[in-house]
Amino acid sequence: MTDPRDLLAEPLKLQCGAVLPHRLAKSALSEQLGDRRNAPSAELAQLYRTWARGGAGLLVTGNVMVDPTALGEPRNVAVPAEPDPAAYRSWAQAVNGTDAQLWVQLNHPGRQSPRYLSRQPVAPSAVPFGDRGVRTAFAAPRALTGDEIEAVVARFALSARTFVDAGFAGIQIHGAHGYLISQFLSPLVNRRDDEWGRDRSRFLLEVVRAVRGAVGDRVPVSVKLNSADFQRGGFDEDESLQVVRALGEAGIDLLEISGGTYERAVMMGSGRASTQRREAYFLDYAAKARQISDVALMVTGGFTTAAGMAEALESGALDVIGIGRPFTVDPALPGRLLAGEDVRAERRCPHTGIRLADSLLEIQWHTQQMHRVAAGKPVDLKRGAWRALAQAGLSDPLNAFRRVRA
Repeated sequence: MTDPRDLLAEPLKLQCGAVLPHRLAKSALSEQLGDRRNAPSAELAQLYRTWARGGAGLLVTGNVMVDPTALGEPRNVAVPAEPDPAAYRSWAQAVNGTDAQLWVQLNHPGRQSPRYLSRQPVAPSAVPFGDRGVRTAFAAPRALTGDEIEAVVARFALSARTFVDAGFAGIQIHGAHGYLISQFLSPLVNRRDDEWGRDRSRFLLEVVRAVRGAVGDRVPVSVKLNSADFQRGGFDEDESLQVVRALGEAGIDLLEISGGTYERAVMMGSGRASTQRREAYFLDYAAKARQISDVALMVTGGFTTAAGMAEALESGALDVIGIGRPFTVDPALPGRLLAGEDVRAERRCPHTGIRLADSLLEIQWHTQQMHRVAAGKPVDLKRGAWRALAQAGLSDPLNAFRRVRA
């Protein structure tokens, strides 16, 4: 087999002409480092400065909301109606002096805006969450009007232009994980009988066209798409592959494959055991997508070793290895992998060895580590949520989470 370092280090030229320096990318993580006005903080720039110097070839930001009245979390960065690109310039400049490309991920939460942030969020149709536990955290949405839908499309375009003017190298449109675009794609949430419902992919494709028109042909435009929602009656694999074909025809430069929603969080690690053993949850789907479109593919989730990453690249099923929460454990992970060090992309805390995929506790710990790095502090593998978990015991992780939050 080819030396894994050679495969990981190979540059990738995208359709628009932009070149990724190598095949290791940081996928989006929710940083929660916006300020009280939902503008990027100095800590957010410091976090990306550290990651860029850690050797990543592509850095995709956490979701930036295109409307400050529609937030997924209280410290989201959000783009106002009359944005100033200068507000985002120091964030864009965080990668200066490195080979890393910084792309902004644009998003709208739709009905996934918590009750404490939105008393009545919006969605394609007025459909609340089916899961009773999830429903307690989110108010029932109201359906968007046709004019409002077009206004949201315009906000994606405005936000994209703003970030490119600020110096960001590319755009990713978040069409996965149950957010607004994903809601339009899902027959469980999109029950409209107008043009936005008869063709459930229309909203995503209109956003792509508007963003491309705003940024031009030379700026990379990416989409993050669910392979499926993994819910009965939801957006399934066959529909997803049809959307992949349409996105390729629309001229996107990179497709990141994910899956799941808040009600079925496959993207957090609950994939099939057989797929996990292959070190990537969505490799099977990527191979199918490759057969119907020549768009560059990025797969995120489950990769742990350089050999496994290289094997996936050598198979031809994908072009870019996406890594998420391991960046919070080791911010210099890409550089170490490219240097040939014998390291693993770990999500777990090395001090305790505990790994709880899908748990709020694990999310809390990774967020703490991002905030430490953003503050110029080293990753702390002995404090915070993991110590609380070890003290509380695995039998009561919810209680441990309450103790951490307290």
